[in-house]
Amino acid sequence: MRVGTWNLENLFRPGEGSGGPPDDATYDAKLSSLADVVDGLAVDVLAVQEVGSPAALDDLVARLEGSWHSALATPDARGIRVGVLSRTPLVEVHEIARFPHLVAPVQVDDAGNTLDSLGRPALAARVRVQGVDVDVVSVHLKSKLLSFPGGRFNPRDEDERARYAVYALHRRAAEAAGVRVHVTGLLADQGRTRVLVVAGDLNDVPTAATTQILLGPPGSEIGTGGFDAPDRGDGSRLWNVESLIPEEDRYSRIYRGRRELIDHLLVTRAAVERVTRVETAGPVPQSVTDDPLARADEPASDHRPVVVTIGR
Repeated sequence: MRVGTWNLENLFRPGEGSGGPPDDATYDAKLSSLADVVDGLAVDVLAVQEVGSPAALDDLVARLEGSWHSALATPDARGIRVGVLSRTPLVEVHEIARFPHLVAPVQVDDAGNTLDSLGRPALAARVRVQGVDVDVVSVHLKSKLLSFPGGRFNPRDEDERARYAVYALHRRAAEAAGVRVHVTGLLADQGRTRVLVVAGDLNDVPTAATTQILLGPPGSEIGTGGFDAPDRGDGSRLWNVESLIPEEDRYSRIYRGRRELIDHLLVTRAAVERVTRVETAGPVPQSVTDDPLARADEPASDHRPVVVTIGR
């Protein structure tokens, strides 16, 4: 089976949302570009992020080869949301929205406003692929790209930048913890036999603290001596398969000229033992800056898909 994740970057119809295409021709070019990449991935399941509206996703699905099923989560304040596309029916679809019990609401701005839930709810769904039940959790954590009051993407001064970086980091960490706690409950210590994939734009690199929260019990990482030594943490542990991507392709976005991997696939023990390939795909994206609205005219996404192949 092949499971992937891809941030589609502002998939809006013309006239919808901020950062969407300015006209029908630009929109048509974007749909064609995205569909060509998805068809080339040959995935069974694809977690998607930055879907602007159900209608826009329907337009994309209509251009894909074969039949697809889809589900979407509730949008954030900007109007974007996560979803799951699958060649087989989606069941047990539900959102993950709340921070964990005992995690206090986090401050998000200088006015003291707080959040007690994920800004963009994650979406969990189960599919059956080649006789195997697969749980997929599509995630899009708080962006590393900071935004400031009044819709600004540049701070007034260094002190403001530092404060808003803290707000963003606290929020992303609480969101990661919310997903992690929910996944622990889904697995019910059955990760040795259940295939589950947390897939999405985590907005940070593999070694970041927020990414590490999602892995669960430490130890047994790929490439370490503990990987082949089963222990009691295996029932709820997740493995990030990023280290299996060929080094020259180990990136999913280019930020200010620097390649970085911020889109990830985290899998259970039952899956990691059968991984045969992990890859990034699609065209090399353009380098992005701190202004997410600067690419409205671009037909391609600013992210590359990441795909894992899991054998029988």
